[in-house]
Amino acid sequence: MLFCFGLIPLHQKVNAKSLYSIRVLKVSLLFLFTCLFLPAIAQKKNESFQLHLHQASSPIVIDGNMDEASWAEAETATDFYMVLPMDTSRAKVRTEVRMTYDDENLYLIAICHHAVSGPYMVESLRRDFNFGKNDNFLLFMDPFDDQTNGFSFGANAAGAQWDGVMYEGGKVDLSWDNKWQSVVKNYADKWVFEMGIPFKTIRYKKGITEWGINFSRLDLKTTEKSAWAPVPRQFPTASLAYSGTLVWDKPPPSIGPNISVIPYILGGVNRDYANKKPTQYQKEIGGDVKIGLTSSLNLDLTINPDFSQVEVDRQVTNLDRFELFFPERRQFFLENGDLFANFGYATIRPFFSRRIGLGVPIQFGARVSGKLNKNWRIGAMDMQTSNIDSIYLPSQNFAVLAIQRRVFARSNIGFIFINKQSLDYTPSPSDAATYSTYNRNVGLEYNLASSNNLWTGKMLLLKSISPDKKGDDITHAANIQYATRRWNVFWQHEYVGKNYNAEVGYVPRQNYIKVNPQVSYLFLSKSKKVLTHGPTISSTYFYDTKFNQTDNESFLAYKFTFRSQSTFLGWVAHNYVKLLKPFDPTNSGLDTLATGSEHNWNAFGLEYYSRPQQLFTYGFTMRYGGYYADGTRLNLTADLGYRVQPFVSIAVSSSYNDIQLPEPWGRNTFWLIGPRLDVTMTNKLFFTAFAQYNEQQDNINLNTRIQWRYRPASDLFIVYTDNYFPENFGVKNRALVLKFTYWWNI
Repeated sequence: MLFCFGLIPLHQKVNAKSLYSIRVLKVSLLFLFTCLFLPAIAQKKNESFQLHLHQASSPIVIDGNMDEASWAEAETATDFYMVLPMDTSRAKVRTEVRMTYDDENLYLIAICHHAVSGPYMVESLRRDFNFGKNDNFLLFMDPFDDQTNGFSFGANAAGAQWDGVMYEGGKVDLSWDNKWQSVVKNYADKWVFEMGIPFKTIRYKKGITEWGINFSRLDLKTTEKSAWAPVPRQFPTASLAYSGTLVWDKPPPSIGPNISVIPYILGGVNRDYANKKPTQYQKEIGGDVKIGLTSSLNLDLTINPDFSQVEVDRQVTNLDRFELFFPERRQFFLENGDLFANFGYATIRPFFSRRIGLGVPIQFGARVSGKLNKNWRIGAMDMQTSNIDSIYLPSQNFAVLAIQRRVFARSNIGFIFINKQSLDYTPSPSDAATYSTYNRNVGLEYNLASSNNLWTGKMLLLKSISPDKKGDDITHAANIQYATRRWNVFWQHEYVGKNYNAEVGYVPRQNYIKVNPQVSYLFLSKSKKVLTHGPTISSTYFYDTKFNQTDNESFLAYKFTFRSQSTFLGWVAHNYVKLLKPFDPTNSGLDTLATGSEHNWNAFGLEYYSRPQQLFTYGFTMRYGGYYADGTRLNLTADLGYRVQPFVSIAVSSSYNDIQLPEPWGRNTFWLIGPRLDVTMTNKLFFTAFAQYNEQQDNINLNTRIQWRYRPASDLFIVYTDNYFPENFGVKNRALVLKFTYWWNI
């Protein structure tokens, strides 16, 4: 059951003529996507940019010195192209890159010259730094030359490492962490970055001698972003559609057996003071095993996994009618995670790995993922959780199968199947809680990405299978986007059936139709202060399945980007909401607004973020206007940061909400304050501490973590967590964990 909208007047109900229009629109949209296949089969944009790679003639030592003979013999990539502030000339900041390899590692050295005297600009030595706030050099690598998936490695000018997996042609997931080495050395006129990446760390197809590759440089003193193979300014330098080619002198070496064992041991203590429970002691052992089935296909096994070192979620003031989304941070779920997690849309995710092991121990799990060849990717995962007798929760099994087939230049077709099964469980009316015996989802999607990246889009069809929810269990959605240097035109529509059920997914809302058009235009300024400016207009409509309108948000925004990289945004918006169920507009439990009640309001807002080159950075946002029940809402946020390069970074985020409503709510104010301290003694020894005061939840949370990376991908963690009552600083609960991990290559 497919729906497409746009030619039906928004106030009309569906009649036979409208249904005919829907059918016509379905055919029209499919035709549009078919037409877009034609540019998708064009050749690679930067195919002529080639770097020839030769095997090292002498051993390479990762020390930041280019004194080995192999570096003198290596071909040089230089004469980078400017991406920002304008993409019409060569870069003014000079960068030189050389690469080589031996039987074990791929090597790179980058000489990053200064164009303006003065110190480099970085936040700290913290891994996976904020790209826009650090002088940095990055490598984007596409080992299958499919312009869709790959790896990114790099460092900032102080030596902090950056690594991540690439997906969807230009996005980088920095939660991925693996084994490699690097060194940065600083000089008066340049900084030098040298690294070695073991072939066992990355995935690539044996025998392929041409990889997609690009190099990116950000120099904050000149506010210049550049790339070796030119990238249009509207796209990130990570865009694999614009990568050049790394040409090997012979096929990359076969890595042989690739087995890694990553055990951990853990000791901890925690106590629940609020409920007066006795102190509990933890003694855990477990670990992961990584087995390279081929150079591009990996088997991951985990037994009794522990994620205590993962930072707690950042709290928010929750004024939403629907469940909030928090990203996955656990390492086991991340490699090739896009095969599973990126199926669908932000609010239509049939699979969301945080549903597995949320407050429930994971006993074991296995995952096979990677490339079968240039055109086929596969992911299969099976996880088993424990039962919890106190809440009658049975042991559950979670199985996921994802297959992706590349079509044309950069597009693909994907299939997913998800099965959640309760084991040895028969629901009974006498149970204190009941759970579903099973829930299944099956889906297809087509991801469009033209060869020049100007056209992108997606079409999605999902069906759920549940024992107690049948009929109207289909979801369909589609979007298309056209992005040039000046224009950005976007369309998205969604249909989620009343009984669509994704228990292992994130679909916070059912039984609706959504339409969202958006248009932006950018003026390229010749001013000495303003770089670009332009408007964005967008409107989002929600309907029930009879085309009765239930929600609308329309807004007009105007944004200025200055040459210093500071930004200013102003916006106005109109909102309409017809409540589909009772809702407390303060989420404080005082009272609820009635189902069917209608609410209209207008609002406006301002945003400003300072230039990232400053040691002291700041950003402010303001929103003021109407709210539910003819009320008003003022929201103010501030983000402040100060760095002592490169060892200390201090940041404070705060949010204030002042909501005025009729009785019984009256006036409600909610503060959310979150200071954070990062102390990086070296790029292997980190101390992080942050606190969160949430007035809405009446809680103060303190989380501190010491991490010592004593060898690549092997760590010692000490994690301390507290929760307090704000009024008297009485302790709610407290925990201390010591965890030791070791990465052992067999």
